[in-house]
Amino acid sequence: MIETNKERILAVARKAVHTEMLALRHLEENLDDRFVEAVALILECRGKCIITGMGKSGLVGRKIAATLASTGTPSFFLHPGEAFHGDLGMISKEDVVLALSYSGETDEILKIVPFVHSNGNRLISMTGNADSALARNSDVHLDVGVRREACILHLAPTSSTTAQIALGDALAVALMEMRGFTSVDFARLHPGGSLGRRLLMTVGNVMRKHDLPVVAPDCPATDMIHAISKGGLGLIVVCDGGRIMGIVTDGDVRRAMERRRAEFFSIRAADIATPDPKTITADKKLIEAEKLMTRNKVTSLLVTDDAGALQGVIQIYDIKL
Repeated sequence: MIETNKERILAVARKAVHTEMLALRHLEENLDDRFVEAVALILECRGKCIITGMGKSGLVGRKIAATLASTGTPSFFLHPGEAFHGDLGMISKEDVVLALSYSGETDEILKIVPFVHSNGNRLISMTGNADSALARNSDVHLDVGVRREACILHLAPTSSTTAQIALGDALAVALMEMRGFTSVDFARLHPGGSLGRRLLMTVGNVMRKHDLPVVAPDCPATDMIHAISKGGLGLIVVCDGGRIMGIVTDGDVRRAMERRRAEFFSIRAADIATPDPKTITADKKLIEAEKLMTRNKVTSLLVTDDAGALQGVIQIYDIKL
C-alpha cells in the first residue's frame, strides 16, 4: 500500500514543508519595531523571562524558555494552569512575562493577565490575532499569524507553531547579539557538551601523565617496538637526561623496517626520532590543543613545563571524547 501511494505521500509532505516555508517568509517580512521593543523589555528586565502557554503553545513555550536560558537570558516555563493555583508566586516583580496563545483567547492565559499587571510585570504576547484579548492587554504584541496551517484539514497547529518557534529563536539570537554572548559563555552554560569541554577544560585535566613511554636515544629497535606497544599511545618519547630529543611513532618504526630491513635491528631511537616535536603546556585549554594539532597535522602533543621538561602526552582522542 505504501509503495503505491509513494508519490502521494511525498506530494503531501512537500506541500506541508512549502506551506510552513511561506509562513516563515511572511513572519520575516512582518518583523518590525514591536520585535525590537520585546527584545528591549527582556534585555532591560532585572529578573527572568517567564514563558507561559497552553497545549501546543505551551510545548513551544518550553522550547523557547530552554533556548533563552542556554543562550544567556535567565528563563523558565510556567504552566498557566498551575500558575492559577499557586505557582504565580514564582513570578517576581523584576520578571518579564512572555505569553503564547495563537488565538489570543486562551482562558488559562487570560486568567493570569490581571495578576501580571497588578504585580508590575511587563507582558509580551505572541498570538496570531492582533485584536485578541491577550494582544490588547499586552505591553508588546508579536504577531505570528499564518495564512494557513500545513495540516490538510487546516486545523492542527503546524505552520503556526513553526512560526512561534522561529520567532522565539529570533528573540534568543537577537538577545545574544545585544548581550555580546560568546562561545565561551555558551560553553559555561553547557559544560557537559563537547564545546564546553574543549573551552573550559585544560590540557592538564586530560593528559596522560603516568607511565609515559620514555626511552633513551640509544634504545634499540626491538625495545622501541615493545615500548610503543606497552605505552598504548602509538609513540615513544626520546629523552636524554630529562631533555626531550624527539618522538618515534609506530609509523616511523614500520617505515624504518621497510626501508632499512637489513640493518633494522641496529637502528637506535635517535636515528629515526622526529626532532622538535610539537609541545603545549598543561594550563592551555583543550580547544587550543585541538587547534595546534589541526594546524600542524598531528594527533599528539607533548605536554611540557616552562623549562621544557616532559609532563605528559595529550592526543586528539582525549579532546574529542
